[in-house]
Amino acid sequence: MSLLVVGLSHRSAPVSVLERAALHADAQVKLLQDTVAAEPATEAAVLATCNRIELYADVDKFHAGVAELSTLLAQHSGVGLEELTPYLYVHYEDRAVHHLFSVACGLDSMVVGEGQILGQIKDSLAKAQDLHTAGRLLNDLFQQALRVGKRAHSETGIDRAGQSLVTFGLEQLALGADVLEWARGKKALVIGAGSMSSLAAATLARAGVAEVVVANRTGERAERLAQILADGDDTDVLARAVPMDAVPGELTRADVVVSCTGATGLVLTAEVVAKALRGRVADGAYDVAADLGPHERPAAEVPPLRGAGAAPAGTNARGLTGAAADENCPLDLPAVQAAPGFSVLGEAAVAGMPAAELEQHAAWVDNAPGPQGAGPATVLDPAEEAEAIAALAALAATVGRIPERRKPEPVVEAPRPAPVLFVLDLAMPRDVDAAAHRLTGVRLVDIESLAEASADAPMAADVDQVRQIVADEVAAFGAALRAAHITPTVVALRTMAADVVAGEIARLEGRLPGLDDKHRAEITQTVKRVVDKLLHAPTVRVKQLAAEPGGAGYADALRTLFDLDQETVAAVSRADNDSENSKNRGPA
Repeated sequence: MSLLVVGLSHRSAPVSVLERAALHADAQVKLLQDTVAAEPATEAAVLATCNRIELYADVDKFHAGVAELSTLLAQHSGVGLEELTPYLYVHYEDRAVHHLFSVACGLDSMVVGEGQILGQIKDSLAKAQDLHTAGRLLNDLFQQALRVGKRAHSETGIDRAGQSLVTFGLEQLALGADVLEWARGKKALVIGAGSMSSLAAATLARAGVAEVVVANRTGERAERLAQILADGDDTDVLARAVPMDAVPGELTRADVVVSCTGATGLVLTAEVVAKALRGRVADGAYDVAADLGPHERPAAEVPPLRGAGAAPAGTNARGLTGAAADENCPLDLPAVQAAPGFSVLGEAAVAGMPAAELEQHAAWVDNAPGPQGAGPATVLDPAEEAEAIAALAALAATVGRIPERRKPEPVVEAPRPAPVLFVLDLAMPRDVDAAAHRLTGVRLVDIESLAEASADAPMAADVDQVRQIVADEVAAFGAALRAAHITPTVVALRTMAADVVAGEIARLEGRLPGLDDKHRAEITQTVKRVVDKLLHAPTVRVKQLAAEPGGAGYADALRTLFDLDQETVAAVSRADNDSENSKNRGPA
């Protein structure tokens, strides 16, 4: 049997795919049960966090295992296999061990060095143990991963390379300001009472917020978390629990909102957040149009386009018509001027002109008579202006000029007001409608924006030291695993030798019935010592050889040389696994 992991994470898939593929608790249970029921796998464990979904299994066939695990992930995540496959990664045997150890050390986390993953690995192992899907291999693997992760955090400064996802998210909300200064005196609303939400609540309390309100679907869990916060020795924060239906009202009081639930739909829609913002304004006035993007505003509010299209059809930019428009003009573009609504002031119109002609044309425009009437300039239809520019391009090609679009001048956007509501969405799938970030007065940070921000985060020098620890631990685990693989064969060999000794002693007693107990015991002990000495060197050496890469074949050679019964070896292995699984049944 061999270790196989199939999964996807923030490194292989966009957040939108991770969000859709997220597994709720019931789906994880069903996935584990279906995996061990499938033919290639005998053990299974699921590691599902806000930015990764991985299925670990002990399989007897690589290709069949990959196909089966990929199919099961697609079925239980609800994302089609064809869509999911491009984002999946596969690790096998030593590479799978290396991957899990790296994950446990925080090297594969969105925020390098964060320690929350250790708790998530521990929870994954406990769930597999409760469902009896973790055998000896996965028990040993996950427990060793926990030890490796703890070693990395205790022996190196990997913690300095990054913070928890909560701390990193709060830093993003604070826009570079000191989190302690930014959070002091604020009122916080935490939605959810799981491990991530609890960490967020504790972090906010230590940061100095004045109040933490906890909302959760299960009221008992919210009350327990609020009580823990209120009783904390290292904080002085007011904490209380509220039901989920009180969230809209609490939003009008909150300055900071952190949401991390297991809900499959949105917990906070943009409409709910907008209503809460209106509730914060004393006079009730709220500019809804200011919250919408330019494409969502009414047509009358869309600002006119910059550039050439400011003149009415049949005129130039100075408002002149007919021959007056062409008098002394250095350009000879009758075909272009025939295009309705075209203005030669546009950048596209003059691109590619020789510098001298461009200067002459500019002087002509500046000195030409003003418009002969007072009416407002007409905004060109974008499609008509595009046709006019295409006509100019065709003419320029005919006369040998190559139009070159110059880089447009940057449009200065009006600065947004300072946020009054800071929202951190750590859920996967998301709890907060992404459209809320367009609301004036709201700063929304979610998993997707955290992934973008962390891509450029600096890594500490300790990362190299952690990588070396991982490499050493992977080699040691592989050696132990290969050595353990030959143990049942060695045990079967010694059992066979003991049976041979017992048979020969029985035969001796039949031939020498008058043998007294003292001599019988001495003869028996002598025969056992001879057998043990003959087997000692070969069995010790074969364990050493089996621990080396490629040493799995020594078990087969031992069985062949001593004609060991395969079923006897399998029985020893089953008994050993049953004993180990019984010992590891409890939480890690």
